[in-house]
Order: sequence, then C-alpha cells, then structure tokens
Amino acid sequence: MPIATLIAADSTESGVISEACDRLTQSGLATKNTVWIEQGKAFDIQFEGSVSDARTALGPLETHYDIAVQASDSRRKMLLVSDMDSTMIVVECIDELADYAGIKPQIAAITERAMAGELDFAQALTARVALLAGLDENVIAQCLAERVRTMPGADILVRTMRAWGAHTILVSGGFTRFTDPVADLLGFAEVHANVLEIRGGVLTGALVGDIVDATTKKNVLHAASSDRGIAVDNVLAVGDGANDIPMIAAAVAQDGLGVGFHPRPLLAAQVNLAVRHNDLTALLYAQGVPRAEWLS
Repeated sequence: MPIATLIAADSTESGVISEACDRLTQSGLATKNTVWIEQGKAFDIQFEGSVSDARTALGPLETHYDIAVQASDSRRKMLLVSDMDSTMIVVECIDELADYAGIKPQIAAITERAMAGELDFAQALTARVALLAGLDENVIAQCLAERVRTMPGADILVRTMRAWGAHTILVSGGFTRFTDPVADLLGFAEVHANVLEIRGGVLTGALVGDIVDATTKKNVLHAASSDRGIAVDNVLAVGDGANDIPMIAAAVAQDGLGVGFHPRPLLAAQVNLAVRHNDLTALLYAQGVPRAEWLS
C-alpha cells in the first residue's frame, strides 16, 4: 500500500491531516491509516490508488511541507548515493577556491549555469579548473578548514542509515581533496570524485583521469546496486543540480527515492521528493524513521 509522508517546515498546522486526506479522497484515492512519525512534525497517510495521482493531489501543500509519496515496500533504503557540494556541504568548493584566487564571481557564474543545466558539466568543469592554474595547493587545506561546513542533518542521515546496514556513497563532480575528508567526517563508506593535478606545490589547471560527471554518477548507482544485490527501488539518491539528474532519475524510474535538496528547477521536475523546508533529516522521516532512532 502506498504511503504519503508530509514533513512540516516547523510544526504541523491544525487541520492539515484532514486536508491532506480530503485531497486524496477527492482525487479518487482511498485513505486508510494515518500515523505520526514524529508528533507535530511528520506523519504518514496510507492510501490505495495511484502514486502519481496522490503526488498531484498533495502538490498544493508543498508550500509548507516536504512531501514524499512512495510504495511501502523497501521503505528503509539500503543504498544511499549522494552528491556533495550544496547537498552534504553548504558550499560549492570550486567557487570557494576561486575566492582565494580572487576570481570567485567569474567561476561562480559558470558553476550556477552548469548546475542549472545551461552548460555541459564536463566542459564547464574543465574551464573552471583551468582558471585555477597557479594556485598554491596549501589553499585547499585552508579552504577546507575555513569554508567547508557540513549541511545540517548530513551526519545524522549517513550514520543512521549505516547503522541499519545501508551502504553509503559520496559521488561528486568536485575534488578528492575535499570529498575524502568530508566522507571521513560524515561516515560515507565509498567516494568518487575528480582529482586535481598538482605539480611543484601548485595547481596546474588540469584534472587527472576521467571526469566524474552526470553519467558517472548514474553508473556508480547502478554498479553499487548490482554489485551488492540491492534492487534500485531500495536506493536513495540525493543531489541539488542538473548534474544529478541521471542518477536521481535512475532511482525514480525504478521506484527508489530520488531526492532534490533545494533543487534547481530542471532537477525538481525529475524527483519524487523535493526538500525545500527541512534539513537532511527529512530523508529519515521519508523513510519512516522517528527522531528517537537517529544517530548523531
């Protein structure tokens, strides 16, 4: 039986459960049990009928709620595949590196266009990295210490999922010099990212090896699913930009949970959960996990 989960921005408004049930009923869906995941914060409505019809019916409530509609089978996912920049951390690392080089506005503008899907990601990445040529590699550690902060709820999400046996993967179009320490801090088991070429203590403006791009992200999801015998409907994929669309669309297509975290419009059209009001712990509520079961 499908489940609709509504997660409030702050606390649940009076009457919203009845309104949500009425919206489902008016769309020809039979509502069953209503269950609190977290009193006053997040609740489930079990119903019979079309998942897509339920999403449409509940759509107007997304102004104040993050809403997931999904099958009840395999609700607690066994594979987490996540982007890093603006998803697991609060910044875009390449933009912050550019700030130390005095060219942040120039690079940030390219980053935003790439994340919006206006530019080819690989070409945009190559162009931005080239602009960093000559930057002292010690700036990377400085940037990591001064600018990189984890997204609220990221550590709780990763550690809680790992506690029930889920495999966790950080896959980023960013750089290993940032992803590796972030993965260690948050508890990711596997990491995929780009490698900056450094010679004589400075960035050369080039990358080493193949570029980790949108196709790579999708391939990592499928490979991990296949290698570990985890059906794609048991996968949670999360990101924020156009570069994450193939990965997230792959999860959605097989009834997994494809999440846009404060998504750009192009990505928002592809997800089955857009988180706009809450931090990353919304992904635990979406899996039916109350706060009492979270690990920090």
